[in-house]
Amino acid sequence: MQKPYVYVTRKLPEETLKALREIAEVSMWPHEEKAVPREVLLKEAQKAEGLLTMLSDKVDGELLDNAPSLKVVANLAVGYDNIDINKAKENNITVCNTPDVLTDSTADLAFALILATARRIVESANYVKEGKWNSWGPLLLAGADVHHKTIGIVGMGRIGEAVARRAKGFDMNILYHNRNRKPEAERNLNAQYKDFYDLLKESDFVVCLAPLTPETKGMFNREAFQAMKKNAIFINAGRGASVDEEALVDALQNNIIAGAGLDVFVQEPIASDHPLLNMNQVVALPHIGSASVETRMKMAELACRNIASILDGKAAETPVN
Repeated sequence: MQKPYVYVTRKLPEETLKALREIAEVSMWPHEEKAVPREVLLKEAQKAEGLLTMLSDKVDGELLDNAPSLKVVANLAVGYDNIDINKAKENNITVCNTPDVLTDSTADLAFALILATARRIVESANYVKEGKWNSWGPLLLAGADVHHKTIGIVGMGRIGEAVARRAKGFDMNILYHNRNRKPEAERNLNAQYKDFYDLLKESDFVVCLAPLTPETKGMFNREAFQAMKKNAIFINAGRGASVDEEALVDALQNNIIAGAGLDVFVQEPIASDHPLLNMNQVVALPHIGSASVETRMKMAELACRNIASILDGKAAETPVN
């Protein structure tokens, strides 16, 4: 009996594919840091029963309508805004993501951005490496404290709650804004629910962890940044499209806010000449929220298990639709 065909759109460690290879014929794009070309993905999708995709892969109506055998798309991420969920449902294709396994790693990274931006870590490290450290000064590269400050978390899902737990360890005052209130988080973390603009006005650190929806797209605009404190720091470890980057550049250049720590951008990879990358008060990372070896391995294994389950006629562990 012929095995079902599965295509993996980015090179993954072989050990994560072992179980999947036992039940399927698996083909994989041979590059880890180079995205599969659109024409290759379309061609592979035409014959695949399963796709293991990345956030950078556009799984749209064109692809889904020309994939007659496709049963499952497993996205190596929590987010899935790269996939046309309605079209997949219409075509009886299961879409899966990889929640939970990356919660703590992403929360660690978000809090690392808070610390790095507030305490000017990257700027200070470069200062030493560039041979500029010739003497000590009382306010040399002095940044802002994190402890006992107010953090405002926009998007109080699993990762938001994990960031709040870390903030609690720094004796921070925790505010949050979310589509729905979280009574349990309010009790356990002493977090206070706030309207969006009230949160912006009161927070020293504003952390965006919201999923990308029509409501959150571009929510951090000129009005939002103007509502923030002049000494506030903006952190985005959620979705790049939640931010109007032109408005963020303007807010930073005109000292409307004090700094930004960014792991995600509207266009990825971000262009090297983007104005955000020319500012010392910005810490910019290449979308590495879940990029610990342990977590990425778990994500790949979960994606493979989801595909294997669907191809075996069973329910996926983490279906989206």
